[in-house]
Amino acid sequence: MWVCAIVSALIDNIPFTQTMIPIVVKLSQSGLGLPLQPLVWSLAFGACLGGNGTLIGASANVVAAGISEQQGYPISFIYFFKMGAPCMVVSMLVATIYMLFLHVWPFQWVAG
Repeated sequence: MWVCAIVSALIDNIPFTQTMIPIVVKLSQSGLGLPLQPLVWSLAFGACLGGNGTLIGASANVVAAGISEQQGYPISFIYFFKMGAPCMVVSMLVATIYMLFLHVWPFQWVAG
């Protein structure tokens, strides 16, 4: 999930997610005993929340920065990063705790 978040902060999250879907499916079918559901949720959380980290991480960020610039309030990459990265880290910590409680600790996953 954290790797997905970091990569998604550096590149647009939609193409990244589209690229990762076949990889996640292959991982679940690889015989490693990795269930598909937590892998998909990890990809979804990482890609979505990671996109908040930088200006180019999500299309909505670029659109918002463009609108802000049109109104006379330009947002630089560094300024967005200073505000977005801490938000990304906090939201990823919450998502990590959620994933641990829901998908790791109370259940014994069976691949299938």
